[in-house]
Amino acid sequence: MKNKKALASRILKTSPKKIKFTADALEEIKKAITGSDIRGLIAIKKITKSKAPHQSRVRARKIAEQKKKGRQKGHGSKKGKKFSQITKKERWMTKVRTQRKFIKELKENQLIIAKNYRLLYSRVKSGYFRNKRHIKLYIQENNLITKNEK
Repeated sequence: MKNKKALASRILKTSPKKIKFTADALEEIKKAITGSDIRGLIAIKKITKSKAPHQSRVRARKIAEQKKKGRQKGHGSKKGKKFSQITKKERWMTKVRTQRKFIKELKENQLIIAKNYRLLYSRVKSGYFRNKRHIKLYIQENNLITKNEK
């Protein structure tokens, strides 16, 4: 029977462990000698190939659901290099948005004139400033703040 399993596995292109014989056809299978005999038994479903057991996705789905809620995202869960969690583009976007918001507030509070606002805006766009603090230093060094005279 070992030889029959090996022959059937070669025909079905699978492991001999996955070959199953039906209990009522064991006598017929013992009589089968050639590959064509085995093919005939496969055709009438006396010899079958069992499906491979798949890996359960239950735990994976549960974790994905938790991550959707914002859980399980601490330092211990992070894998990969520097920009695998937050991309360079996302970091750039957050930096530029905070800087633009800051200079917009300065303009609305009339601390800088429109001309200086445009200057700062273009510098922000080009990546000149590292952060908000750098903008403040630049404004102080170049005396861009206008004094409110009443």
